[in-house]
Amino acid sequence: MPPVEVMIGSKPDNRPPGPPARPRASWHVRANAIVLGWLALTVVAALAQGELPAPRWLVVHVFLLGAVSTAILIWSEHFAGVLLRARTPEARWSATRIGILNAGTVAVLYGVAVGPWPVAAAGAALVVAAVSWHAAVLTGMVRRALPGRFGHVIGWYVAAAGALVVGGVLGGLLAAQAGGGALHERAQAAHAQVNLLGWVGLAVLGTLFTLWPTVLRTRISELTRRCSRAALWLSVAGLTVTVSGLLPGLRWVAVTGLATYAIAVAVALAPPAETLRRRLPHTPASWTLAAGVVWFEVALVAELVVVATHPAEEVAARLEPLLPVILVGFVGQVLIGSLTHLLPAVLGGGPPRFKRNAALVERGWVYRLAAANLGVPLLALPVPGPLGLLGWALVLGSAAAFVALAVTAMAGTHRPKVSPAHVGVAIGCLLTALAVVVAMSGGSGPARMQVAAGAEQTVEVTLRGMRVQPGLIEAEPGTVLTLKVVNADAQRHDLRLSTGERTPELAPGESAVLKLAPLAETVDGWCTIAGHRAAGMTMRIVPAGAGAAGGPSPAAGESSPAGGDHAHAQGATLDPAAPMPSGWKPFEAALEPAPSGAEHRVEIRVKETDLDVAPGVRQRMWTFNGTLPGPVLRGKVGDVFVVTFVNDGTMGHGIDFHAGALAPDGPMRTIDPGERLTYRFRAAHAGAWLYHCSTMPMSQHIANGMYGAVIIDPPGLPPVDREYVLVQGELYLGSPDARGAAIREGRPDGWMFNGMVAGYAHAPLTAKAGERTRVWVVAAGPDSGTAFHVVGVPFDTVYKEGAYLLRASDKGGDKGGDKGGAQVLDLAPAQGGFAEFVFPEPGHYPFVDHHMRRAETGASGIFQVGAP
Repeated sequence: MPPVEVMIGSKPDNRPPGPPARPRASWHVRANAIVLGWLALTVVAALAQGELPAPRWLVVHVFLLGAVSTAILIWSEHFAGVLLRARTPEARWSATRIGILNAGTVAVLYGVAVGPWPVAAAGAALVVAAVSWHAAVLTGMVRRALPGRFGHVIGWYVAAAGALVVGGVLGGLLAAQAGGGALHERAQAAHAQVNLLGWVGLAVLGTLFTLWPTVLRTRISELTRRCSRAALWLSVAGLTVTVSGLLPGLRWVAVTGLATYAIAVAVALAPPAETLRRRLPHTPASWTLAAGVVWFEVALVAELVVVATHPAEEVAARLEPLLPVILVGFVGQVLIGSLTHLLPAVLGGGPPRFKRNAALVERGWVYRLAAANLGVPLLALPVPGPLGLLGWALVLGSAAAFVALAVTAMAGTHRPKVSPAHVGVAIGCLLTALAVVVAMSGGSGPARMQVAAGAEQTVEVTLRGMRVQPGLIEAEPGTVLTLKVVNADAQRHDLRLSTGERTPELAPGESAVLKLAPLAETVDGWCTIAGHRAAGMTMRIVPAGAGAAGGPSPAAGESSPAGGDHAHAQGATLDPAAPMPSGWKPFEAALEPAPSGAEHRVEIRVKETDLDVAPGVRQRMWTFNGTLPGPVLRGKVGDVFVVTFVNDGTMGHGIDFHAGALAPDGPMRTIDPGERLTYRFRAAHAGAWLYHCSTMPMSQHIANGMYGAVIIDPPGLPPVDREYVLVQGELYLGSPDARGAAIREGRPDGWMFNGMVAGYAHAPLTAKAGERTRVWVVAAGPDSGTAFHVVGVPFDTVYKEGAYLLRASDKGGDKGGDKGGAQVLDLAPAQGGFAEFVFPEPGHYPFVDHHMRRAETGASGIFQVGAP
């Protein structure tokens, strides 16, 4: 078979010859040695990561930034020279661009894995600079070349470079932790899409127009130029719209862009498909490329489904199971298929050497192809652990075999002298290997790690989804453990060990390293953010043979070094009849009429405040605007509320208004301390509505005081003489961290109306005999509702969850008529309503939650009714 340069192209070049070409074999041995080195490091990094359901950040970037990006720079420049019949750039400048790219890659890997982040951001800038320079070189080659049949292919390479510039900028911002919470997640999704579909996808699609028929040894389709031009414009437009939708969280904009990109892929694959009518795959390279294209189509359909069914903040996480399909099935097989065909052709040495090299790199290709394609679904699907390990073995074994064969072919073809360039490459690879070793982790690998006594072991501990992974580490006594703690969640976490080591509070994406003393006894660990330990963020390190009795450290009710509450001693009991502290004032229960106007602007601030919550009990609570409950909002049906939510606390919080109808992705997201957001909703329905903190675990945040009420008047609501609002909530004693176990198990110490145990028994609500009184009630929970009852007076009007169950006007009210009435307004957690009644005579009328244990432990008060 003749070299690929002869096959790609259709006419001899009649122009005067240019300067002597660089020694092709020597150049490609040196350049592709870097690609194979990165492939080898990918295998090493994957093995170092342990048992994984999907490739992690390190493996992904070693492969894509190292191996794939270097290959794209080498081969897109090579194809540009062949297709344009243009003079190729000087070797020293090509080597410089590859050197800058690899230096940037090393910096990115080191900066993210070890830190600090400016190293990663600088690395991203180097990657962007190298690829931008590469695009400028390709553009210059097009301008200098005479018009030809294949100039359209170079446009794909330039567009791919533009995509990487965007992806690299986003990557640098992500490394710098610019933006947090939902914005960070959306930027991560956009970063992944523009790099995979843009930088890699566009480069591959452009190459297939000429490489595919060359591999099949057939002529290029007549559809090629027309489909190439149309598909390029469609793909660039689709990718632009996709990223423009993902960044602001506009799901259907992103879906539209991704669908447009999918149409572009179909158009681009029309010429390769047309060639199949003339000749089917019959070589190792053609079968491998075909398998890669099929997996690309599978991944694209799956991505379209994910983006269409999930908010932008969740896209990156939801796409994680697809990484094996994209990286191994598509990108890996396209890279290996291309090199299988191209390496023997460009290594030179005449027909005999060509045949030997081709036979060498194709050795065992059927088994390698089968192994890779069997491994992909085992890695992508939720299979049992042993099958996942089998998937890794198949995929990594296949890749390692190709690397070994390709290195053997290149070593037998040309043995270049050692040069400064080679030294630089070697140093780069060594630094990268160092980054791999430093970032090496146990992750979600084996729960029990058998390590020889006295050995050192680095374990990656991941904080995600209210869990510490792994939750249990077992090592031989005397082992020195280094924990690489990574916060992979969307909110802040930390890790504290019972031996005293602790990380700082980590923002999403941040990491820290803890080095332990030689292991001698069980070590417990937990997140100290209030409520997180109780929610399950615990771990345990045990010496081998000690077992895991008791499991990871229980959260909770016990005192711990992480407590941090200074206002209430553990073990205190409630006495609702005890005297109130001096200076205590009750929450204002009297409800003002709905304000005028159709738009209401409110500022709600998170405040961690010491509050009196029971007679003689004062403790730290998480609040909205410093009160328990938070401010009561009131309006009419159709009114618009514009709430500026500010987090003045020390951890992430969010807010959720039940009265509004809107997608929760943006306005209900968790924001970090010091951040703010605007929550705008229209009250389309009447009722007594709950609002509360939306940050997980919500039970912890609600039970610690983060709730309030929104009252939306039913149309035609008649005026009354007295109107009150009562928000009932549960009380848990102790520090926010120590309350966790009781909250999780539903064991309140007491119940409160408007943030105080028996507060209105000490400061009664007032009314006069004969006055109509309306009491709005909201059950904040988090787990219990209420059976609101006023002793001595039945209800003649009951309104619950947007509807009247009983109405005084239907029967004449207090003037007689139907004698039916109600004794309880029963509400489940988060429900609301009101009851109306008329006090018959002066006196003291207790009101209670008629679930008597709740009444006896705080859910009680008094109406003090005077004479008319």
